[in-house]
Amino acid sequence: MEQEKVIENTQIQEVLNNVNSVIFGKEEIVKLSLVALLTEGHVLLEDVPGVGKTMLVRALAKSVNCDFTRIQFTPDLLPSDVTGVSIYNPKELEFEFRKGPVFGNILLADEINRTSPKTQSALLEAMEEKSVTVDGETRRLQSPFFVMATQNPIEYEGTYPLPEAQLDRFLLKLRMGYPAYEDELEMLARNTNHHPIEEIQAVMAQKELLVAQEEAKDVYMDETIQAYILNIVTRTRSHSSIYLGVSPRGSLALMEASKAYAYIEGRDYVIPDDVKYLAPFVLSHRIMLKAEARYKGTSNEALIDSIIQSAHIPIKKGIAE
Repeated sequence: MEQEKVIENTQIQEVLNNVNSVIFGKEEIVKLSLVALLTEGHVLLEDVPGVGKTMLVRALAKSVNCDFTRIQFTPDLLPSDVTGVSIYNPKELEFEFRKGPVFGNILLADEINRTSPKTQSALLEAMEEKSVTVDGETRRLQSPFFVMATQNPIEYEGTYPLPEAQLDRFLLKLRMGYPAYEDELEMLARNTNHHPIEEIQAVMAQKELLVAQEEAKDVYMDETIQAYILNIVTRTRSHSSIYLGVSPRGSLALMEASKAYAYIEGRDYVIPDDVKYLAPFVLSHRIMLKAEARYKGTSNEALIDSIIQSAHIPIKKGIAE
């Protein structure tokens, strides 16, 4: 059998350049989104409306030649609106399954905290199991499958906050923020006649993306780096200000994300700086603070950062250098 073609990092860079041509001044968010895609993880994006969340997901989908679907979550949305529904066909005298938007490759789950917990669970089950069960029959989702869910940090009235167990399903939690003055000025200039997303073309096929996902998994991580990850994670479980620490799923997520980040950076091995950089994005939403810490105004991100600063960084020739 002929061996699969190896994906060069130049192709990964082309994907980044493609998306950055649409989303101005958000190179870090674009790269982190690609990290999640390569690890087959998912992203929770918390930010105000209008900062480019939808354009980010659309540009990423077009760049890797994947089907883009979108769900606008509302209080009256039903689980079947996410997964699909069986409809009776009188001509065939049988029920036919109509697939829901969850059967796309790259899905934007907009304002996920505006719908009921039951409907949230329908999506989160698909994210975790890569399948949905309707009328007692389990249907596998196609690969690749990537979800970027958004929630608005301002409008809390009428929302259903995601429980900690569900937040744990997301590989990364990100915030885009407003663009810098120069970036927004460039955005205005580029959008004078048409939107830049109309110009971008696919630079990677679906099959090539699947190969890249496998290559990212094969990136080498030394046992000292694994110990560094576990050192950070276990400190969250014994910290005086943390009620609920990071689960073993968080340890695995940080390891997988670090491998994908190293792969994007053109390395076939992970260094401690990869872990140190990614830890706040991977771990901050996986901890629950004690009441006294919240009253003092301490944030999850600040606590994770302090734990990272105090954790021992492993030194090993050829790995940490």
